[in-house]
Amino acid sequence: MRAYFLCLLLALLSATVHSQVPASVRDAYAKFRNQHVFPGMRQTSCNNVIRDRYIYTDNDECKPYNTFIRAHQNVINNICKLAGEPYGRGLTKSIHPFDIVVCVHDDMRNPGRKPCRYTARVKYANRIAIAWKLV
Repeated sequence: MRAYFLCLLLALLSATVHSQVPASVRDAYAKFRNQHVFPGMRQTSCNNVIRDRYIYTDNDECKPYNTFIRAHQNVINNICKLAGEPYGRGLTKSIHPFDIVVCVHDDMRNPGRKPCRYTARVKYANRIAIAWKLV
């Protein structure tokens, strides 16, 4: 089986009371969820989802690519708890595979240019690696 490793920031809001979690961690967690978690993501939905979720670079340009994990957030959170194994420096690799949708900008020579148009590939049964921070 081919392994496709995806490095993402995942801040687990575990048992800590929400108001005690620093705003920067809450913001990073919300950004991760918005940009990379969509259980119902379809191969034909890249353009609409990226536009509707306002997924752009910090300079408000099109991202060269974006990856969506087809799973619910609680399943992804489990990678950092029970369903993962250490992988490299500061990463946890999923034990179980995930289906992912990779949206690639149609004009890779000038990916920041709007309008943002993407072509998608679905990658089935790929293990993912996540960088996480437990608060």
